[in-house]
Amino acid sequence: MKTIAVAAALALVSGVASLHAADMKGMDVKDMSPTRMAKEDDSNKHVAKGTVKSVDATAGAVTIAHEAVKSLNWPAMTMTFKVRDKALIDKLAAGKNVEVEFEQRGKDYVITRVK
Repeated sequence: MKTIAVAAALALVSGVASLHAADMKGMDVKDMSPTRMAKEDDSNKHVAKGTVKSVDATAGAVTIAHEAVKSLNWPAMTMTFKVRDKALIDKLAAGKNVEVEFEQRGKDYVITRVK
């Protein structure tokens, strides 16, 4: 009886593995390379150069008068960005010229790096 149960379990596992292999036949795994995946992640990142107008550390926000952002087709403007990392807030001071990297997260534009 044990032999039949083991044989049935092996047959079941073998069948499931075959199903997964068949499902993957149409996949192009070349597109899943780390380089390509990194490029896709970069598509959500943008860079702005400008001058810090104000910082609200309590709210985790900074207002910057920035130059045009080509990747978003934005003209130069003054806007408020979210800053979730306290270490980044410490790098931002009113009157300072900065280059920031930011990304859209939901409705917010969040600074992820400061130069």
